[in-house]
Amino acid sequence: MELLFVTLAGAILGLGARYLLPNRHTHGAVLLPAIGVVVSAALWVGLTWAGLKWNGGWIWTITLIGTAAIVVIVDLVIGRVRTHADAVLLANLSKGAPLPH
Repeated sequence: MELLFVTLAGAILGLGARYLLPNRHTHGAVLLPAIGVVVSAALWVGLTWAGLKWNGGWIWTITLIGTAAIVVIVDLVIGRVRTHADAVLLANLSKGAPLPH
């Protein structure tokens, strides 16, 4: 049951990051919430296997802070890479270069 709550929290963190961070025009609406779900579930299961109790505060703290950090990092990296790729494509199209395959 706790895994359900943790994945819901991961989705909410991803959704919050989608609308609070500046790069929302560079990715789809569901990408960051999906990453939040996957990361929170993976962290939760990993910490459970490491021996942390599901009803302890540390597992929740580490999972939620780790999920938020990873979602923010992914948003910033995707935004930077996508903006650069779009600028390169625009420059190539502007000078009449063929599209890369």
